[in-house]
Amino acid sequence: MTASTRRPTDGTAGAAGSARAGSARAGSARAGYSRAGRGSDADLTALLGAFCFFLSAIEYMVPKPLPFMRLGIANLPILLATGILPLPWFLVLALVKVVGMSLISGSLFSYVAIFSLAGTMTAALVMLAARKAFGARITAVGVSVLGAVASNAVQIALAKALVFGDAARLVAPVFLGMGLATGLLLGLFAERFAAASRWYAVATGKSDG
Repeated sequence: MTASTRRPTDGTAGAAGSARAGSARAGSARAGYSRAGRGSDADLTALLGAFCFFLSAIEYMVPKPLPFMRLGIANLPILLATGILPLPWFLVLALVKVVGMSLISGSLFSYVAIFSLAGTMTAALVMLAARKAFGARITAVGVSVLGAVASNAVQIALAKALVFGDAARLVAPVFLGMGLATGLLLGLFAERFAAASRWYAVATGKSDG
């Protein structure tokens, strides 16, 4: 009776152990699949950086009243990256965007590159700070508008200090208004993309792929 009772108990324990091992293997496989679908931070930075180059080329073709005045559409990959990349790679992406835009526009060694660097880094840091501070309580529209307005404000300050002097206040309303409008549009697009993209869901860890 004792041996007979022990055998089913041992069998139950063995089955439970097998189930736990199987569950662990499945979890490991899902995690591995998720990492494979997400890619490394370097791969993601390269992909988003290439997207920055592409959008910079599109933006370069749009007429602008001032050399440093841009629509800001090349900030879209940076906006998407606020929920994906860690800080070091996020900053690398922002620098890639600056270099790419400067190379495409031929302004790498001009004062325009200074405006681009200041505006892009300001927008990137403000967007990242807003995402970290508010999390799901702030939408992509809010993050985008904050980044765009901050970027344009910094560039206006630089324009006053380096190029136009007090006359910079004449273009400030138009510049800030354009930043608000493009920030709003980019944010709306980013929200729709994030809701529809399976790749983005895997990259942010919201899906196992």
